[in-house]
Amino acid sequence: MKKRQKKGPAVRTRDWSTQHEFAFTHDRAKHRKAASVPEPPAPAFAPDDVRSNAIVVAHTGRWAFVQIDGREVMADIDERLGRDRATVLAPGDEVRVEFAGETPVVRGVALRRTKLSRLAHVHSALEEQVIAANVDLLIIVASAARPNFKPGLVDRYLIAAQVGRVNPLLVVNKMDLAVSEPDAVRLYREIGMRVIRTSCETGEGIGALREALAGKSGVVAGHSGVGKTSLINALDPSLNLPVQEISQYNEKGKHTTTNARLFQLAGGIRIIDTPGARNLGVWNVSPEEVAYYFPELAETGTGCRFRNCTHTHEPGCAVREAVESGAIPRARFASYLRIRESLEKEK
Repeated sequence: MKKRQKKGPAVRTRDWSTQHEFAFTHDRAKHRKAASVPEPPAPAFAPDDVRSNAIVVAHTGRWAFVQIDGREVMADIDERLGRDRATVLAPGDEVRVEFAGETPVVRGVALRRTKLSRLAHVHSALEEQVIAANVDLLIIVASAARPNFKPGLVDRYLIAAQVGRVNPLLVVNKMDLAVSEPDAVRLYREIGMRVIRTSCETGEGIGALREALAGKSGVVAGHSGVGKTSLINALDPSLNLPVQEISQYNEKGKHTTTNARLFQLAGGIRIIDTPGARNLGVWNVSPEEVAYYFPELAETGTGCRFRNCTHTHEPGCAVREAVESGAIPRARFASYLRIRESLEKEK
């Protein structure tokens, strides 16, 4: 008697041309999701067509706080917004608000003239996290002491400012805790960056900062504990925003500000306070492009033997020669290498 042969498993045919992204997966949930989730409807207003009547003060989840007709209200967000991979709303966004009965609803977002953004967190569904929109100045706040000045984070903010078309301004705060400004500040003066030294205790530089912001909109950003919120209080003491002392143990600041928020100050100043950052993922910059955001490297790099020189190992590299001769500070070159390496790892 012949043994009955077992049937082999049925061979699943694969549609390589139209379903290539699922050709190698056995994740049924992924297949169901791809088949069942419809394309969201188009927004009520395209960005080019938005006639804004409000400005976003803060954004959280499904709601936004907006300034409209001289008052601040909480508004729903039209579910048709947010079709791309960036933050739907950010403080400073100019929006169209309409009323559904008595409920205000954000129906459209105008094109952003400028922005401060970062690479979204690893577990986020987004790719770009927009921190602030339509700002004239990025006020990069660092401290002279407690915590120590951190040029690496300053360099990342400078890249973000250039990507978002925002003018940067470096504020060295807590000058009352130091005899002189940190040596690394000289690097930024040498590349033509404006620097203001401030102290919320003595009032040093507060007038100069207020003058720089007059009639403009700005966003303050920097490491935790450098005194960003204290500076806003110094610009307008009536706000009386809560602040915290930094840790005596590790000199790390605590996140007093947990969400970015816009404040209206006297003198036509709009300023956005942001949570402290211990790192900043660079958005929309490839490793090959990093050198263009370091002006001294970009200028010297025109003399490299190879046009696509990475300034890491190639012979005839004018940038590395300038570093060896002292024409380019080693600290700036080291910062370039760290940022480039981090972007290589994210590829």
